[in-house]
Amino acid sequence: MGSLYEMITKLCEQRGIRPGRLCDELSISRGLITDLKMGRKKGVSAETAQKIAAFFGVSVGYLLGQEESSDVLDEVDISFYGEYKELDDEQKEAVRAMVRAMRSRRQPNQENQ
Repeated sequence: MGSLYEMITKLCEQRGIRPGRLCDELSISRGLITDLKMGRKKGVSAETAQKIAAFFGVSVGYLLGQEESSDVLDEVDISFYGEYKELDDEQKEAVRAMVRAMRSRRQPNQENQ
């Protein structure tokens, strides 16, 4: 894929949305997409790239054309991300604590294999 703009539009088409809606959903400037389209910008910040990649369920590397496969996140991961960003700080911390607990339970099992 040639440019970041082309990748974003490809992913938008696959999802059945317009780039403007992507901007609205992620609270990023519509002007950014226009600048990418017109060639005034070639890239975005790491934070913006991560937001866009997470929205589409792909890696940042795939979004930037550095990886061939987009099979990074499944529908549950994508849904989780959307739900997670709606949580308040206390709820997010509870989710983080659960993930840490799951990770610590999994580590001894991985050492035995």
